[in-house]
Formats: sequence, C-alpha cells, structure tokens
Amino acid sequence: CGCKGIRSCLLCEGPAQAAPPPQGEDNFTYCPETGLAKGNEHSAFSGWAFPFPGVFLMEEFISEDEESEIVELMDRDDWKPSQSGRKKQDYGPKVNFKKQRLKAGSFTGLPSFSEKIVAQMKACPVLGGFLPVEQCNLDYVPERGSAIDPHFDDWWLWGERLVSLNLLSKTVLSMSCDSEDSIQLFPAFSKENGELSPPGSFTQTSACKNSGEEGINCILSPRLVPGKEVTVAIHLPQRSLVVLYGDARYKWKHAIYRKHIEHRRICVTFRELSAEFSAGGRHEKLGKELLEIALSFQGRPA
Repeated sequence: CGCKGIRSCLLCEGPAQAAPPPQGEDNFTYCPETGLAKGNEHSAFSGWAFPFPGVFLMEEFISEDEESEIVELMDRDDWKPSQSGRKKQDYGPKVNFKKQRLKAGSFTGLPSFSEKIVAQMKACPVLGGFLPVEQCNLDYVPERGSAIDPHFDDWWLWGERLVSLNLLSKTVLSMSCDSEDSIQLFPAFSKENGELSPPGSFTQTSACKNSGEEGINCILSPRLVPGKEVTVAIHLPQRSLVVLYGDARYKWKHAIYRKHIEHRRICVTFRELSAEFSAGGRHEKLGKELLEIALSFQGRPA
C-alpha cells in the first residue's frame, strides 16, 4: 500500500502494525436548499441549526453515460497507490509544499476528457472565472478501507474554490473545526398549521432545565457551542458536483471516513491558483505558464 507515518488502510493494519484511524460522528447535516447545518435527530443538537456558508452542491452534474465514459478512460491509465487505502492519478505541476517550490516538471495538462467537464462548470454561479490548473483523481474502495483524514487543502498554491465531482457511488463529506470559538445555534422551527412551532425536543433541552426558564422564552434563546464540538455531514450523491469556498474552505477541515465508502468511489478534484500565482500576483508569470499547459487538455497522469 501507499501508507506512510500515521496513515493506514486495511492492507497494512494488524495487531503489530497500524491501528484503525478514528472515525468521527457527524452531529449536523448540511441542507443544500436552505444553506443550514441542521442538528441530527438522535444527537445532542436535534432541533437546532446554524448557517453553513461556502458550499455549492449540484446533483446530476453529468449523465450516467458521461460518468461511464470518464471512468473507462481513467481506468486505461495506471492508478498509483496513495495514503489511507486510496489510489490516485495526478495531473498537475511538480510542487513541494513544505519548501514552497513549484515548477512545471513533467506536467502535460489536464486530461482530454476534462475539457467538457470544465466547460460545463461555467454554468455554476459560484464558478465564474474558474480556471483549473490541477486535477487529482482519487479511487476509494471498501476492500482497502479507503478514507482521507480531516485536513485543509493548501492555500499557498491553491485558490479559494475546491471543486470535486463524485463518481460511481454516494458518500459523505465530513466537515470539522478545531476552533474554540463559539458557534451560535438557533431553533430549527417547522411550519405546522400555518404557525411556526418548535420540535418537541425543545421543551426538554438541558439549557432550559439548567436556567429554570420555561416556555417560548427559553425556546427562542440561541445556544452557543464550541466549534470543535460540531461536525457537519455534506451528503454527496453519485454524479454530484460540490464546491467548497469561503468558510467551508478556510475554517472547516474536510474528510471522507471509511464507513462512508460502501462501493467503489472516484473523486475528481479540480483546483485553481491562489492570488500569488494569478494576475497581479508575485508569481503571475509562472501561474500563466502552468495554466496554458493545464488548459491544453492533452495531459497524462504524472
């Protein structure tokens, strides 16, 4: 396998080897229609919600036939072993993130089949002016215990928007936050008989009991919780496109847990350049060179 350091997969785990990685429990679920993270029914946050900005989700971004064709073309090339039971295909420049060094290397561009995908992205309101300079295909299967730990994508080289296409099966993107800063929750009311009424769980919240308050005054009080106690599940249907930007990109780590890989899943992630490598930036010239290579759509996996 391709695991190093603390990373592990089902191929290398054993009594004398790596222990299985922890798998977080999501206690909120993101609602694409409202942009809210809503407390899960059997969690301590049932009946509560908070705004979760920086996520754009489009279902059925490509057709079944397009999906089959893309995967068939990917599988003609080799998949290289990667960390935590994944396999990968990289189309991008040669980069050393620790030393912040970058060069074109053997980069020959994004693959030809991505030209149509990138063109379709222009229809997404949050992807105006998006120019991908790198594409990473990741292959997940349950047999290898494939997963990816909570992490931030680099922001020295990569720009604000992270764009991922989810192929072959559904999964869950788990968002977590290490911050001690408080998140303000508010009651997630439901409309019944034309009136706003709170879920039944509200009347027995610990906040009400501890304060001695009763009734609507307690119900309407916002609730503050430390950010590190909150995890948000973003459900990704098969063939959906998800974009992370703003707070979801810079304040919240994202992960895919082993338990959410039920069948083979391929994630195609596209990244844009940061301001430092864009027009007016310190390394604008190198950025322009890399974009010209990327958008030739003549690439092979590195």
